[in-house]
Amino acid sequence: MDFSLFYFADDSTQDGDAGRYELLLEGARFADRHGFRAVWTPERHFHPFGGLYPNPSVVGAALAMITSNVAIRAGSVVAPLHHPLRIAEEWSVVDNLSGGRAGVSLASGWHPVDFALSRTPYEDRKRLLADSVEQLRGLWRGDDHEVLDGNGAPATVRIFPPPVQRELPLWVTSAGDAETFRTAATARAGVLTHLLHQDVDGLAARIAAYRRTARETHDGWEGHVVLMLHSFLGTDREDVRATVEGPLTAYLRSSVHLIARSFGALDPDFDIDALEDEDLDFLVARSFDAYFAQRGLFGTVADATATVERLRAAGVDEIACLIDFGIGTRTVLDGLRHLNALRAACATN
Repeated sequence: MDFSLFYFADDSTQDGDAGRYELLLEGARFADRHGFRAVWTPERHFHPFGGLYPNPSVVGAALAMITSNVAIRAGSVVAPLHHPLRIAEEWSVVDNLSGGRAGVSLASGWHPVDFALSRTPYEDRKRLLADSVEQLRGLWRGDDHEVLDGNGAPATVRIFPPPVQRELPLWVTSAGDAETFRTAATARAGVLTHLLHQDVDGLAARIAAYRRTARETHDGWEGHVVLMLHSFLGTDREDVRATVEGPLTAYLRSSVHLIARSFGALDPDFDIDALEDEDLDFLVARSFDAYFAQRGLFGTVADATATVERLRAAGVDEIACLIDFGIGTRTVLDGLRHLNALRAACATN
């Protein structure tokens, strides 16, 4: 099992000046020194939840300058919001700055308001995602791309600078939709997923189907599955629970509002704000219990080892540890030594 760090900040309004990125930068340095596989950063717009990361290529360029070994990955680029030429250009810069360590997971997008940045309709997002995978691959290899210039005349372009890697490592992001897993397998792309809308048994079934499609379509290729998990480890399980309960509960409450409002754009009758406070508190508390017990990487190294073995049996190749969900920066950074102990233990099993 590989381990990486994943960032999706709980509140981008906290900590002014350079302090907003201290956990990202110091965590990346730690990952780079201790054999973690990658650092993942997302693309988020127009909301404090995740809003530290409006463009993962910008952040990736900064990470390239302070690391030497760890892969620098987007988790994810929202493909329908950008022309494939722009994605290829920006990540080629990251690839050059990092000496060939760039990687990208492409997402279709999940919040309609984000599509204010795009000329394409929200309902076309999954088709555009599938098209973007092969377009991005071709551009990365140096293929020409036909465009219309500002005068409406045809032109042929290619990206500069040329990337270091011949092939760009690619994943497709899925919230658990089986069709997205199949799309990734058909496109010879990995999958980046999470447990927000699926349990481990359901994930195992989707991974098995993904592997079958990958092998049948690409002559035995097995694919690659990355699972994002909220993560914090310590020496005592109850101490860890006390440390994470407040921050993770607040994080889940923020994400419940954001996700519910994205659904509300599709169903005007759904209104998360119409719930009574006690009903929302109950839902968030139940969600916390599920995350702490089954859908995160919490407790001691021994607790987490059992979780890793279950995920390994489900077919997961890499765990992307989401660490910035509201715990204090120094506490998180100190806790990384326990994540590293887990990484080392799993590397020898």
